[in-house]
Amino acid sequence: MRPSNSADLRHRIARAAALLADAGVASPEVDARLIAAALLDVPPLALMFTDAPAGFAEAYDAAIARRAAREPLQHITGTAQFGPLKLRLGPGVFIPRPETEVLAQWAVDALDGIDAPLVVDLGTGSGALAIFIAHARPDARVIAVERSEVAREYAQENAAANGASISVVAGDMCDPDLLSEFTGEVDLVVTNPPYVPEDPDLQPEVYFDPDEAVFSGADGMDAIRGLVPVAARLLTPTGRIGIEHDDTTSRAVRDTVHANGSFSDIAVLRDLAGRERFVTAGKVVP
Repeated sequence: MRPSNSADLRHRIARAAALLADAGVASPEVDARLIAAALLDVPPLALMFTDAPAGFAEAYDAAIARRAAREPLQHITGTAQFGPLKLRLGPGVFIPRPETEVLAQWAVDALDGIDAPLVVDLGTGSGALAIFIAHARPDARVIAVERSEVAREYAQENAAANGASISVVAGDMCDPDLLSEFTGEVDLVVTNPPYVPEDPDLQPEVYFDPDEAVFSGADGMDAIRGLVPVAARLLTPTGRIGIEHDDTTSRAVRDTVHANGSFSDIAVLRDLAGRERFVTAGKVVP
């Protein structure tokens, strides 16, 4: 069977994009190209110069059908880019969103001037935050806490694949005794916890993520209320915390952090769309 030429490939991608648009996919052209690039194992920009081999059409049509059914792009390609990192993903682990890179960069900046810092990532999932920090600060000791065994396996594999050293620990971010051996010794706590209010009407892709990594009670605040006192206990007197949250709960998160009594300098970070999506704070210095 003669390979298709690059014009045939471009035409097939255009047809796939139209199909995805009809299915309500938010970025149909981008997704159609990324799926093709993943199947051909080439950068997306190289598609215009690429001939598709025999068998590509069938594999591509099957992958596009999965995306049209609103299966997440990252489950189809098996990977996601997170800053400089390429993370392996699949069913059973939360898909990191691009906006979380704002929190990741804040965390790296917050460690400036601290030698060999100790960092804890509560609810690491695929390891995105922990690996980002360890990649930027090889001198840091980064402990990645995760309750899900499946997610812990992804985090360990992603750390190794990205040349980052982290310690993946089984644990519940809301456990009052979590990491008790590090009480008062942690320089930074970061967390992208479950924070979505229970809702049956979200985008279909959301429901492919594990429920326990997404939803957190009727108001989306259960995990955050549980982890704030854990972080307060772990942090040094000059330690800091950064929390990702739903764009509807910024005030509730700030109130929760303030009510704990251990934090000052409570501030809001916005995502690239200008939405209030993160709360940061420092320990109250005795």
